[in-house]
Amino acid sequence: MESISVFDMLKVGIGPSSSHTLGPWRAAERFCKELQAQGLLSNVHSLQAHLYGSLALTGVGHGTDIAVLLGLSGQDPETMPVEDVQRIPRQIGAEQKLNLAQSHPIGFKPEKDVIFHFSERLPGHANGLIFRAFNSQGDLMYEGAYYSVGGGFVVKEGEDGQGNFVQLPHPITTARELARYCVEENACIWEVVLENERTWRKPSEVKAGLLRIWNVMKECMYRGCHTRGTLPGGLNVTRRAADIHDKLLKPCSYTDADEWVACLSRCDYEFAKVLKWIGCFAMAVNEENASFGRIVTAPTNGAAGVIPTVLMYYICFTEKEVTDDDIVKFLMVAGEVGSIFKKGATISAAMGGCQAEIGVSSAMAAAALTEGLGGSVGQALMAAEIAMEHHLGLTCDPIKGLVQVPCIERNSMGAVKAITAANIALDSDPEKAKVHLDEVIKTMWETAQDMNTKYKETSQGGLAVNISIKVPEC
Repeated sequence: MESISVFDMLKVGIGPSSSHTLGPWRAAERFCKELQAQGLLSNVHSLQAHLYGSLALTGVGHGTDIAVLLGLSGQDPETMPVEDVQRIPRQIGAEQKLNLAQSHPIGFKPEKDVIFHFSERLPGHANGLIFRAFNSQGDLMYEGAYYSVGGGFVVKEGEDGQGNFVQLPHPITTARELARYCVEENACIWEVVLENERTWRKPSEVKAGLLRIWNVMKECMYRGCHTRGTLPGGLNVTRRAADIHDKLLKPCSYTDADEWVACLSRCDYEFAKVLKWIGCFAMAVNEENASFGRIVTAPTNGAAGVIPTVLMYYICFTEKEVTDDDIVKFLMVAGEVGSIFKKGATISAAMGGCQAEIGVSSAMAAAALTEGLGGSVGQALMAAEIAMEHHLGLTCDPIKGLVQVPCIERNSMGAVKAITAANIALDSDPEKAKVHLDEVIKTMWETAQDMNTKYKETSQGGLAVNISIKVPEC
């Protein structure tokens, strides 16, 4: 089993989808690097991108074509200016030219050279794509087939995972293994995770990296809570988070995201308003995600609002005085629980429906909140089990392939379930639990395999076919 870092589960990226935007983007970047490594880049005269399965069926709604153009252009989703995300593809379309890997201009017609195979699927995964590079004589120089397997993870045809197979001090594939290490080391979950993370980086680098992750989450929520308008894509969905935010916020003065969080932490809200804040935070993140904003896959873009929301709840609305160290611990626990789901099942909606995205993010957040509030290892894993148990069978049926309806509101529901699961677990004895997290993960994977394909991010079932809305882009 491959080794998965917390930083694999929590990646900085651009919306609206980790599997349909970030994954294809990274696949395109990888294709360019392979061309460079083999000394072929300068000989490329033309290029084609072929999208298959779910990438074709909901690709336009998820911005897959945009992601492919940006990846081939050598843009980095972690650092490029957000305002360039749609400007550069428009420029490529207008000029019919693409600067491959920022170093080799070629002729490129997006409407002709990005090809959607709506009725075909590659054998390895529902999200498949093939890049083909040709020389000036029209001969095929190089071809690469890739799979976007969820959460921004990309696997090349013939590979077994991402090839990250380092030996960890505590190799973990199941929740029971994690619990056993915690007992043997007399440690919390975060302490075991940190020991594993030290394989890749120093503790100080882990802390700095995770605080950077939190800062991206925080800035995303801040932007979402202060931005109005209509989401792109043609559904004409009105952004709601900013209006909800202004109705809830008590008189307070702030100039940036840090002062905003501090302001919220000082305010005393009754339960009904806290519940509204939870919905507001989650919707803010996913409205940003739907607008091609910068977010953190947690573990996916479509589920990006759950963990930041529960972390904001932890910081602002619990009795605990949450420090930077507490935030780092929270994210380490969340990341580890997510990796167990990835190894034992899937975090791809195209493979498992939305139970694999919102369900997993809710379980991740529930475990992290439980341990953060003083819960035992058993209670934290119990919270993850409760959260996922009540997402089993959740389908993925985005209207017109856009991560807007029902996805934005669904993040709010996932966050509420995570908090509820944590509260139940904190008042429970995990030794008396009838269901274990490992069995829920197994059940989730079996459910995913039994689920009709049309409910797996194809927009061919559920709300996607029962809501009649004309969308020019799709």
